[in-house]
Amino acid sequence: MTTPPDVSLSTESAPGALRVDGARLWRSLMDLAQIGATPKGGVRRLALTDLDGHGRDLVVGWLRDAGASIEIDGAGNIFATRDGRDGTAAVVLTGSHIDTQPSGGKFDGNYGVLAGLEVLRTLNDAGVVTEHPVGVAIWTNEEGSRFVPVMGGSGAFAGVYTLEHVRQQRDVDGISFGDALDAIGYTGDTLVGERALDAYFEAHIEQGPILEREDKIIGVVTGALGLRWYDCVWTGQDAHAGPTPMEARRDALRGASQMVEAVHALAMRHAPDGRATVGFMQVSPNSRNVVPGRVKMSVDMRHPDDAHLAGMDRELRDAAAAIARDLGLECDLEQVDHVPASRFDSSCVDAVRAATRALGLPHREMVSGAGHDAIYIARVAPTSMIFVPCKDGISHNEIEDARPEHLEAGANVLLHAILARALRSGVTSGPSGIEHG
Repeated sequence: MTTPPDVSLSTESAPGALRVDGARLWRSLMDLAQIGATPKGGVRRLALTDLDGHGRDLVVGWLRDAGASIEIDGAGNIFATRDGRDGTAAVVLTGSHIDTQPSGGKFDGNYGVLAGLEVLRTLNDAGVVTEHPVGVAIWTNEEGSRFVPVMGGSGAFAGVYTLEHVRQQRDVDGISFGDALDAIGYTGDTLVGERALDAYFEAHIEQGPILEREDKIIGVVTGALGLRWYDCVWTGQDAHAGPTPMEARRDALRGASQMVEAVHALAMRHAPDGRATVGFMQVSPNSRNVVPGRVKMSVDMRHPDDAHLAGMDRELRDAAAAIARDLGLECDLEQVDHVPASRFDSSCVDAVRAATRALGLPHREMVSGAGHDAIYIARVAPTSMIFVPCKDGISHNEIEDARPEHLEAGANVLLHAILARALRSGVTSGPSGIEHG
């Protein structure tokens, strides 16, 4: 890939030359990755586990060291704020999450939080005074791998879910979100959603192969795919694997297996934009000599057009009903989450685009295929995202990787996009119109 241009110029060298410390950002990422580190080089730090609590403690300590004040709301969302000149102005916020998948990587979510931390550190190093306060958020349970709904903390902030609903959700062991949050000591007193935002920017690895394939360093993200999540339960009858004739069986796993193929075929009919995945399955009683009588599985469907996504929903329900009828099974298909396709704010997208061009970074515009906290925050504040490449497009995997210089470049775009919103209009002294204190 093309080596990015020099992004380590001093703040005195030219207008707009303020830069983050890429080495410091990398060290922070590697230090956080030690909490929940896995043998293959990844991270397992599920939402609201003790390890998540330890990760929060570490990052909150860094944010406090950067001079930020800390507030925590009832959903466990953390807000670190660096004061601006105008104490009444709405905050320019950035951030992401630090919970991971069961076999997650070092960069998914973590990069967005620590890039925000690096922005605060850079502003401090340069003595920058902004008109608006600048903040960093750590959103709770973005991954949805332990508790559904996905993006629960940001969804509660945006009013998509009530706090009561989020706190009542339970993991596979029956532990509630609320009890787990209380146990790690991150149930805050701040009311959920009681925070005025001037804008929200989120930096993230792409989690796909496009930027790397096209030799681009920055993705200017204009929106995100719509998403529907389902729980699907197949019910047949447990039976002995030996004495029960094949024609007499009501094998729930057969229904689930045919559903997996139906989900794949459905996505292919809606190619190239449609996505459909079965990523979770529980077989009961899960014994080698018992015909399975119950199977619970997940379905994840995505498309950039809501009408197409609704059509995929109808096809999925038709397929489930046909399979159940043919095999003599019962099928309970329940939609458990729905995020409409989103389009990000044009002024925030323009700020990201302008920062990318000013830095001379190869880039392309793109739509996110993954769900992110920015999707819900876009409902309550002007929002955009910044993508950087990840190796081979691999994410949600222990071998997830990214190049330090790309992470640095993305953090520099984040820095200047934030400054475009946080600085008082008409101030021209210093780099990028920055006033130094």
